[in-house]
Amino acid sequence: MNARTTRVLQCSAVLVAAGLVLTACGSSDDSNSSGQSKSPSFSGRGPITYVAAKDSSGVTEKVIDTWNKQHPKEKVTFVALPGDPDSQRQQMIQNAQTKSDAYTVLSLDVVWSSEFAAHQWIDQLPTAQFPLGKMLKPTVETGKYRDNLYAVPASSDGGMLYYRSDLLKKAGVSTPPTTWAQMQAACAKVKKLPEAKDMSCYAGQFQKYEGLTVNFAEAVNSAGGVITDAGGKPDVDTPAAKKGLDFLVDSLKDGTIPKEAVTYQEEDGRQAFQNGKLVFLRNWPYVYSLAEKSKVGGKFAVAPLPGLDGAGSSSLGGHNVALSSFAKNKATALDFMKFFTSQETATTFLEDASMAPPYESLYDDRALVKQYPYLPVLKKSILNAAPRPRVVQYGDASSAIQQQAYAALTGEKSSAQALKDLQADLQKLSAQ
Repeated sequence: MNARTTRVLQCSAVLVAAGLVLTACGSSDDSNSSGQSKSPSFSGRGPITYVAAKDSSGVTEKVIDTWNKQHPKEKVTFVALPGDPDSQRQQMIQNAQTKSDAYTVLSLDVVWSSEFAAHQWIDQLPTAQFPLGKMLKPTVETGKYRDNLYAVPASSDGGMLYYRSDLLKKAGVSTPPTTWAQMQAACAKVKKLPEAKDMSCYAGQFQKYEGLTVNFAEAVNSAGGVITDAGGKPDVDTPAAKKGLDFLVDSLKDGTIPKEAVTYQEEDGRQAFQNGKLVFLRNWPYVYSLAEKSKVGGKFAVAPLPGLDGAGSSSLGGHNVALSSFAKNKATALDFMKFFTSQETATTFLEDASMAPPYESLYDDRALVKQYPYLPVLKKSILNAAPRPRVVQYGDASSAIQQQAYAALTGEKSSAQALKDLQADLQKLSAQ
């Protein structure tokens, strides 16, 4: 995928259950477990670094070049990390644990903000210096920890259903599916077309990495289940959650999802869709501009994710920028963060890379909607997305989800056993 969205972003990116609040590691002293109690002073000017996943679109370099031309004595160097979000997170943590000043401004998957804040790896930010009131509220909340701002939205993200509109129309399917059953029925009709007989129906991201956490959580939520209850208690071993996981498992068994999709990350699915191998694809908005330039350009459209009984629920994705607690030249860094998260920069990322902007007005701009017809679908996806938890031990929780979900997808465990084991894993984490 566009590495910036691996968020995949991609991915990235992810627990969709509301409020899985895991206890911070370390001392029980509040000053050590809640991050900084007040905003630090921001002093020092000079060169800094911006650390993010490698951006295949080239837009990040374009934006940084604009800054560097305007600030020749305060240049920003782009430090490109691997596309895999797990690797990105690990390298940033290693830098923080050594208290290195090599990393200045960090591009964090929205679900990492609380972890980095709780460990005092990033600074608390001055809320009044960013136009947060103009941004979609769910995106702003992802940058907060204990009601304080530690990261500012640079982009948001919501999963969408990409579909071959040309083939659905030819097969007599007039509207995109809103349920899983409708999607399977539409695919069956499409596959009767000579040009579609070798196509697979649907794919998402099912390799054992952050994308699987996202897809599992979306399936559970789209079936009416949760990973935790309203009070933050793990509650994933339920009939509703099983229906969500069963949809993925059964779809792999009956061929709705191709067997090779257990190796798919975002880019694998995008390429399969663009190469005419898939009728439907769950992916992020970055795919839109790339697919338009491919051989399926003009032959596809997007819709909200389907669910068990109606429209499904996306994971809330995106990336925030944060300031390393160990960085130098923090005055420059703060100014760069304002520039990088401005509405002008967000518009550039939207126009050049289909990146979901955090600014609400851009989704309602008639000219932009005409140019990017997916914006209304994307706005709905973001506003209706299941909120990501502010998880201190996020890596452990996500790893547990990946382990158990993958075991079910590959037939190592039944859905029931995988959910039972996941419930136990999450209970252990929440008790720590």
